[in-house]
Amino acid sequence: MFAHIYNKVIGVKMSGMTDRIANQDLVQLAKAQYEQQKRNTIPSEIIKLISNGMVYPKDHPLRPGNIEMRYMTAYDEDILTNPSYMREGVVLDKLLEALIVTPVDYSTISKIDKNGLIIAARILSYGKDYPVTVIDPKTGGTLNRIVDLTKLIPITFDLQSDDNGEFNYVLDNGTPLKFRFLSTGDGENLKLSEFLEHTLVQVNDSRKIDDIKNFIRYEFLAIDSKKFRTHVTSNIPDLELKYEFEGEDGGAFTAGFPINTDFFWF
Repeated sequence: MFAHIYNKVIGVKMSGMTDRIANQDLVQLAKAQYEQQKRNTIPSEIIKLISNGMVYPKDHPLRPGNIEMRYMTAYDEDILTNPSYMREGVVLDKLLEALIVTPVDYSTISKIDKNGLIIAARILSYGKDYPVTVIDPKTGGTLNRIVDLTKLIPITFDLQSDDNGEFNYVLDNGTPLKFRFLSTGDGENLKLSEFLEHTLVQVNDSRKIDDIKNFIRYEFLAIDSKKFRTHVTSNIPDLELKYEFEGEDGGAFTAGFPINTDFFWF
């Protein structure tokens, strides 16, 4: 009898707890839907990808070569000063994640497209004019100049991919390889062998990771590896972060400029 009453009481309590959890879930769902509706009212633009979408599989949302990004709000500026993000070095990644409207897994976005998206985010957030300080190579003087970010020249992408967004390469000894360009989810500061493990997707007819690792360890000669890496890096499209400035004597010179978190504060 006691056990029956105890189980009944416990059942009532558990039911109450379940109801409360369910209600909390509903509240969170409603809040998320409300925030999404509000975000949908923020203006956005369609941005052309530097890769033209060629580095993505045929069924990937970015294969068409475009991505939708919204304008940044004052609330989003908190991302730029988040201490945790700054320590982890992911400030710009978190900002892009917040601004991208296209339903896409951020970790699958190619690093090829990242610089272009950062430039686009800066233009949408604070405009196309970016003040920089450069050194005149003739006089050594420090000059304050303005970069028009819309005039940055993209490095063209000439390689042709297959339906998987992968590319062919053949070693001098005839060994066929398939490779891909790294995505944001592949991490930073990879060791050489890690870079190759992430980049190579097929050796001969095998796509097994163990076969690829064994190839890198025992068969991929250094001279061939160097040629392959040169082929990959020399074909990476990007925005050339260089600009033509007017010198003190009225002449012109070309200089580069960096992209970091300060890029959004000037």
